[in-house]
Amino acid sequence: MIRRSLILGLSGAVIGALCARGDVAHAADVKVLTSVALKAALTELAPAFEKASGDKLTIVYGLAAEMKKRVLDGESVDVIMITRPMMDDLEKQNKLMAASLVNVVGTPVAVAARAGAPKPDIGTLDAFKRTLLAARSIVYSDPAKGGVSGVYFAHVLERLGIAEQMKPKTILVPGAQAPELVAKGEAELGVAQGSEIVPIAGAQLVGPLPGELASTTVFAAAVGAESKSAGAAKALIAFLTGPQAAAPFKAKGFEPQ
Repeated sequence: MIRRSLILGLSGAVIGALCARGDVAHAADVKVLTSVALKAALTELAPAFEKASGDKLTIVYGLAAEMKKRVLDGESVDVIMITRPMMDDLEKQNKLMAASLVNVVGTPVAVAARAGAPKPDIGTLDAFKRTLLAARSIVYSDPAKGGVSGVYFAHVLERLGIAEQMKPKTILVPGAQAPELVAKGEAELGVAQGSEIVPIAGAQLVGPLPGELASTTVFAAAVGAESKSAGAAKALIAFLTGPQAAAPFKAKGFEPQ
């Protein structure tokens, strides 16, 4: 019953957005480039949008930096949804449709541990530092690949003054695989977006980075400047920022913005 109500609510949101766009009868193909951090949520939300709208979504996932580069290189896209600072850069370079940029959701850079294991103490900066130094191994996305959480956490280690001490027990992954390695027991701790940790069976979200180290990654969306399906693209963004999408996003570790 709850799932049926959710589906009905989502359908209503899509129908409202479609009516606002004024071309309900014309189904469209909508190409989306977005961060892999959003995959778990969009895997659930996309079918609801497609069913109610009749539009077809083609969603390409990857690291935010990779998605930005593809747009800068001239790839045609209807909706781009990556981190807000990267979206601001695209807007400055006229890669987005005017007045279409909006914040969608945010998720914290967080710590993962294996499900069932005692949660390590990360409540203060000192406790977090001790936990990192005591860990047998830690995994996060390779900063050289441009993953947002990996780039940020590399700076955190430098700030804590333990970057060199952590190197021998650090595992770097190319994308969002850190929670999976933690779930398999291949790393004791992981650092990733909260939204990348929550959907992984066998991993638990310990919590966001403490105190002044805390960082929330905000994802924003906009219509591509050269979109041929701008109406459908706007309807999708309206759906993703609407109240009916809030619960599915929250269930995957996001907070609507």
